[in-house]
Formats: sequence, C-alpha cells, structure tokens
Amino acid sequence: MTDQAHALVFAPHADDAEGGVGGTTIHWINEGKDVIYVVCTNGDKGTSDPEMKQETLIKIREEEQLAAAEMMGVREVIFLRHPDQGLEDTPEFRKEIVRLIRQYRPDAVATTDPYRRYRAHRDHRITGQVVLDAVFPFARDLYAYPDMLEEGLQPHKVIEVLLWGSENPNYRSNITDVFDLKIAARDCHKSQIGQIHSPERLERLKDRYRQQAEGEEFELAESFHRVEFQR
Repeated sequence: MTDQAHALVFAPHADDAEGGVGGTTIHWINEGKDVIYVVCTNGDKGTSDPEMKQETLIKIREEEQLAAAEMMGVREVIFLRHPDQGLEDTPEFRKEIVRLIRQYRPDAVATTDPYRRYRAHRDHRITGQVVLDAVFPFARDLYAYPDMLEEGLQPHKVIEVLLWGSENPNYRSNITDVFDLKIAARDCHKSQIGQIHSPERLERLKDRYRQQAEGEEFELAESFHRVEFQR
C-alpha cells in the first residue's frame, strides 16, 4: 500500500530540516505539493542542561518539530526515534528508509550531504549516506527486498536528491520571499535555538543565506548538491 507524496525530507535530528531545506519545502507546499518529514533520531542528547531528563527532552523536541511542520504546512512528520548520536549504517536502518521511499514514492528526496568534511555531525554523515544508498539502488531494484513485494511495496525511482550543507553546491533555491516563514518555523525549536533572534543575530543569519545565493539574481537562497536520476 502506498500514500504518494512529492518529497521526503530525511533529517538526522528535529530542527535540521528547517535550517537546511525549510524555504524550499515552503515553496513545494505553496505549489500544492505534499511534503513528508522523516526525523531519524530522538534528539535525546541535544541539551547542555544537567537538569533536563532525556525522556522529557525527547517529548519537547518532537513537539517543537510538529509545531514547525504545522506552521509550514508539512503533511506528516514520521519519527524513527533512533538514539541521538547512535545512527549506524546498518541493513536495518537502510531498509527503514527504503520502505518509506517505496511507500510514499516521492519525486524528490532531501537530506544532509554525507561528504561534508571535518566538521560534520556523525549522525548527519550516516543519514546522508544511508538515504543515498536507499534511493539508489535499493529502492529501485526489484529484488532488493523481496518481502516488500509481498507487502505491495513496489520498486520506486526517485527523480532528484537535494543534499543540504554541501561544500559543492550546484543548485540554489530562491527563498527570498519565504525567508521570514522559514525562520519562524526554525524558531519553534526553542530547546535548541533559545529565544527569538535579536535584529543583529537575525541579520547574521540572513547573511548565511545571502552567501548561499552568491552569483544569483535573487537575494537569499538555500544551496544544495543536486543529484538527478533518470526514470
């Protein structure tokens, strides 16, 4: 059984999607396309407060992600709830991702670039690599998972993958007109970001997206390494 969506966004942690692909997601939704978020970890390490209990933090971070997704119009958020800082490139994790791709049959997939050097969070590297492997060849190939065929989950070919946080961007999405909404959604993650931005802090943040728009006619962009596949 399938439940088709235009795009699946695979985020290592709650709050990663808004920063990496939030503006592009808003444009997809404004065009009438369905977007599904998949959050791979439970975020239970994302605090420096010794008074914060991990089970409480998990609940807070999921509530924040749901609030951000609702603000943007994301159709659904799926929480895989793997331990924070605990993702591994395993057959089990890969199969989870393949199952979702075959179920929702997206044209586009977005996730983190696993080839960013030196300062990349390990969960980001693992998520990006596993998602890329799931897209090609595992979701595509008929007999990669024969048991899924018995469930009615047929192979699916994704058209494009957008990798955010890339050191080698080749595609830029104009987010100038949706920047305020992107940041408002990002600010839902108060456990990670803190209070609402001061004007100075907001301007520094805007500078980041100005840099990603370098060479384009528009002011603000999200930049990606885009990988295209033939149907």
